[in-house]
Amino acid sequence: MTAMGPEVLLELDAVVRRYDMGAEKVYALNGVSFRIARGEYVAIVGQSGSGKSTLLNVLGALDTPSEGSYKLRGRDVRGLSDNELSDLRNREIGFIFQTFQLLPRTTALENVELPLVYRGIPAARRRALARRALERVGLARRMRHRPNELSGGQRQRVAIARALVSEPSILLADEPTGNLDSSTGREILGLFSELHAAGNTIILVTHEATIAGQCPRAIRLSDGRVIDDGAGSRVAAGAVPTSPFSRPGAPA
Repeated sequence: MTAMGPEVLLELDAVVRRYDMGAEKVYALNGVSFRIARGEYVAIVGQSGSGKSTLLNVLGALDTPSEGSYKLRGRDVRGLSDNELSDLRNREIGFIFQTFQLLPRTTALENVELPLVYRGIPAARRRALARRALERVGLARRMRHRPNELSGGQRQRVAIARALVSEPSILLADEPTGNLDSSTGREILGLFSELHAAGNTIILVTHEATIAGQCPRAIRLSDGRVIDDGAGSRVAAGAVPTSPFSRPGAPA
């Protein structure tokens, strides 16, 4: 918190992501602006082709805007070198993927340790941090298991622990329930709610309105533009949007 209210963690201002296809210019993002404050839990929702994947790549510093600015903790991502972007991703962003992205021949504990290896954390310290992260997601008794010895829900919990272990500014989840049955998906969403209650900032990218509706806030994309931003239950229901400028964290 600041004297003016919640700290703005990230800010997009008129972000454009344009691809040149010969003589044609394709706009995957076209003037996207919003702010997310520290501690928010926000769904990015939209159908295929709405710009979700491109926005995910921009938010995750895997891609940079063609125009406009993306600031993470006040730092403009667009001007960073490849090495600086890599360091930013490792320190500030915890990625959670639909397909888990676990190394098949290593244990849950070793998978969770991996981001800390890249940061040069000593072995004893990173092992302790990885244990703590796995305990947070309810896998204290599965640390020595390999991915093929775990259920889909357990593998996603390992992936969440790996995202948590570096204590990043943002947890960025890409369709995190997409490969799970409905019951397990509900468990994972329940875990996200617990992590949010503990103070984590979570951005969840989904095409499912029912999932977006369970988030405190949702931002709906269509044709590369933000068409709604507000309470998740209202945005998911497709109600007529109110002005996004009337809510905390909305672009000024």
